[in-house]
Amino acid sequence: MRRRPTATALLLLAAVGLSAEPASAQDKTLRVALQSDVRTLDPVWTNQTIASIHGNMIFDRLFSPDAQMVPQPQMVESWTVSDDRKTYVFTLREGLKFHDGSPVTSRDAIASMRRWGARDGAGKQLMSFTADIVARDDRTFEWTLKEPYGLVIETMGKLGPSLPAIMREKEALTDPSQQVTEMIGSGPFVFKRDEWVPGSKTVYVKNPNYVPRKEPASGHAGGKVVKVDRVEFVWLADPQTAQAALAAGEIDYLENPQIDFLPILEATPGVKLDTHPAQGTQGIIQLNHLHPPFDNVKARQAMLHIVSNQDFLDTIAPDKRLQRPCFSYLGCGTPMETDAGSEPYRAPKDYRKAEQLFKEAGYKGEPITILHATEHQYINPANLVLIQQMRKAGFLKLDVQAMDWGAVVSRRTRKEPPAQGGWNIFVTGLAVVTASSPSTNPSLDMSCEKAWFGWACDPAMEQLRRDWAFAPDAAERRRLAADISRRAYEVVPYVPYAQWVNPAAYRADRITGVLSVPQVPVMWNIEKK
Repeated sequence: MRRRPTATALLLLAAVGLSAEPASAQDKTLRVALQSDVRTLDPVWTNQTIASIHGNMIFDRLFSPDAQMVPQPQMVESWTVSDDRKTYVFTLREGLKFHDGSPVTSRDAIASMRRWGARDGAGKQLMSFTADIVARDDRTFEWTLKEPYGLVIETMGKLGPSLPAIMREKEALTDPSQQVTEMIGSGPFVFKRDEWVPGSKTVYVKNPNYVPRKEPASGHAGGKVVKVDRVEFVWLADPQTAQAALAAGEIDYLENPQIDFLPILEATPGVKLDTHPAQGTQGIIQLNHLHPPFDNVKARQAMLHIVSNQDFLDTIAPDKRLQRPCFSYLGCGTPMETDAGSEPYRAPKDYRKAEQLFKEAGYKGEPITILHATEHQYINPANLVLIQQMRKAGFLKLDVQAMDWGAVVSRRTRKEPPAQGGWNIFVTGLAVVTASSPSTNPSLDMSCEKAWFGWACDPAMEQLRRDWAFAPDAAERRRLAADISRRAYEVVPYVPYAQWVNPAAYRADRITGVLSVPQVPVMWNIEKK
């Protein structure tokens, strides 16, 4: 017999508008519960993974990574590279159209890449080596570099926030610091703004005019063949409600089931768990480098003597099979894995040493403002562990401000002092595949005013990241990765607090064709039985 949801869960399902009875077998609506609610629509403006998932539905990209994480052409039909490796010429596929029927042109691609390159860390690096991007005709454009750069295609085909989405030129010309609100893409799904209810549901319908590539679907690449009529992202903030909805067949896919519930889901008939080989999350304690105490490197170094990896792992992922104690800024299990310089972090915690470093940084008991997202699946417990560890040190005064994740995302953009609405610390995470490259890891960006939230500033790190990008081979990149690690542990742009895996779960008895990806789940290729 099928496991039924608890009475409490049934009430919660009713509260969010989901029936406790199975959906019709003829229903061609795919119902999905994701890690958070869609509140920010512009996938370029924000680093939120949920915005990239949303953007991936309605926008297409020039290149996309396949299941092996190798970038493949998506909107691009063909491209050439000059002998001096400084000029790339790209030709778009024929017949690409936006949802309003207008053709996708080189001008749209150029404006979109320029805007993305002003927001994304890896994009900024690519644009810093760019001399010009010009249209040759409606389908062909030329990208000229100042000097040969080995990561052009890899950067354009990166996975995860922020998404290198191709927008219409008029939206792409929006100031990069301002959000685009008109969601007219050329991708396989059309956003139903009239049915969007923040805090409840986000709806997409099949784009009948989308022409998929002919290659088989692989990861985010290949043919994006849509086999359902409609996709609903249903926001279920309570993990038990989400689990009950999956068990009852009221949702088809659950991106981030709470790890405590995995044994129950494993035992539920019809439910399958899925983990991509490159899947994993690197937890991040983001420090604000603009204001005391973390404007002083000694205070940031002190955190290495307070934070304990294992405490986070045992709280977030108590199943040892899902844990990976890791001291690599570039992630563990990745080509660039290295713990060079991590000795202070790996050593037993030393609160006296931490207190001395805080004193040398000029700390005199001022409140440290922590933005605590209380509803997020792993950020909430991670915050609780961090708060406990910092209080255990015995000399820090904390100002913990509880809010939802959307409020954290909004407030973390503010550069004012904490007492004036700013912040000192917020907790987040990166997909390991994003953290694995110095070019795509946004928290390793130490380009001062242009850096990610926290505004870390270190010219030496920026030079190392540049050298890594221009390295002639993998061996030299690995050598430079060790130098980057040592520098990171010296200047502490952020504190990586843990690495773990959280499988996705779906109703294998109701849907087929789920593609295994390490980040940003895709909804094409899925068919309802």
